[in-house]
Amino acid sequence: MDEPGYGIGAVSRLLGVPAATLRTWNLRYGIGPSRRSEGGHRRYDQNDLRRLAEMNRLINAGLPAAEAARAALELRTLPPPPKQPQKPPSEPIADVAPSSPVPTVAMLARAAARLDSRALDPALDAAFTRHGVAWTWEHLVRPVFAAIVSRQVQTGTGVEIEHLFSDRVVAALHPLIERRGDSRPVLLACAEDEQHSLPLYALAAVLASESGVDTRVLGARTPYSALADAMRAVRPPVLFVWSQLEATGDPAPLAALPSLRPPCTIIAGGPGWWPEQRRVASLGEAVAAVIQALSATRAPSHPAR
Repeated sequence: MDEPGYGIGAVSRLLGVPAATLRTWNLRYGIGPSRRSEGGHRRYDQNDLRRLAEMNRLINAGLPAAEAARAALELRTLPPPPKQPQKPPSEPIADVAPSSPVPTVAMLARAAARLDSRALDPALDAAFTRHGVAWTWEHLVRPVFAAIVSRQVQTGTGVEIEHLFSDRVVAALHPLIERRGDSRPVLLACAEDEQHSLPLYALAAVLASESGVDTRVLGARTPYSALADAMRAVRPPVLFVWSQLEATGDPAPLAALPSLRPPCTIIAGGPGWWPEQRRVASLGEAVAAVIQALSATRAPSHPAR
């Protein structure tokens, strides 16, 4: 029996991509619905959803939209994601001791699917302790999120899994974000209406644990008016603003933020920023950009005697 297909609203909710962006992807890159309902309405089938999920994943990984679309369209009929091997309930992954192997993507994904915080917490702690934030983010956290999104595309369910896993990752990162009491800490914030704040905590943890940089994370949906007030209050040497989705990536408000003395370097990060905005695309690039900006800010401005 033919699958009924999905309307654009349902696809938008499943992928977390605005409907306007989906229409743009269809018009610009030809990646859109391939079916029609009996009433003539265009519908997305499972392969359409998988291609869109792949395009969204590549964009979130830092690829330009055009390249991401080409890569997704080359996979004309995508196989379903491989099923993770199921282990009996008698084999929990909780109690990950420091001497135990670092958890795998499959282990974390299974624990997240069970909403098992007691398993996730020690597993994430072990990974961050053993390999650091940057490695764990790239090799464990991001792949688990990709698996969760794939499940959402396949089943239309799993938002609660995404939320719980995100919450436990933030909880594991918090102890790594030192508060050194710098008079001018780096400010990290999401663009206005941008709700994806987890990358900010990962960046704060890497900066603290690897470079001793003090930060203040303002979190999701930071109004630009509030961001301006925070800049005046803290007078940060660097401001990092994250945009995940195109709907939050208008760069115009960045230019309207206050000028400070000493100056503040504003860095845009994430795949949501519009093409005219220079941005960093990965955690590694973000760390390097912040460190470079701090070095320039703290360099002596007077000649040596």
